[in-house]
Amino acid sequence: MLRSKFDTDRISVKIGLIFSGFGISPNMWTLLALIPAVFGFLSLYSGDILTALILFLISGFIDAIDGAVARVTGRATAMGAFLDGIIDRYVEILIYLGLLFFILPMETEFYLPNAVWLALLIFGALMPTYIRAYADHRDVVTEPEDHKKMGGLLERAERLSILYIGMLFSCYDPNFMIYFIAILAILANVTALQRLWFVVNYRKRGHA
Repeated sequence: MLRSKFDTDRISVKIGLIFSGFGISPNMWTLLALIPAVFGFLSLYSGDILTALILFLISGFIDAIDGAVARVTGRATAMGAFLDGIIDRYVEILIYLGLLFFILPMETEFYLPNAVWLALLIFGALMPTYIRAYADHRDVVTEPEDHKKMGGLLERAERLSILYIGMLFSCYDPNFMIYFIAILAILANVTALQRLWFVVNYRKRGHA
């Protein structure tokens, strides 16, 4: 695990060194990640899931560049981290909205209407972040270290990784996307419940 983290940090430094030479600020890299995401949404809207997958992967790579450049150039700021988190949510919602248009014409359903599964996924994706932010806002869980302990089954990175795998499978058969969305909807809401359980028990343990 330590080896893996070291390798990841080393790769991040290399990326930062390469792209810091472009003279683009970390915050501008953050905003640039929106461009391929918008075109990815349009690709899903038109039913081209392979192009959409490539564009969203490019967006994810650009998202990795901003943090790497910020660390290498010593320009990492709280505002930069805030902006990065906001743009991350915009990109993720663009994926879900695009998938809505992609799956709506499908006749295949998995127990529930396809739009219901996607709505549950969006709810499950947004709630973990909201629970952590609201717990902090209400002074229930305020320590940064305790925020990290909230964790859960699926963080954003794992959620998107599974979604991208689903998009890849859907290049072969679009119906695969329905099953991946349904599975993610369940797991994302389990994650939200895990965080809620953490907050409730945090109070019971006398931390608040």
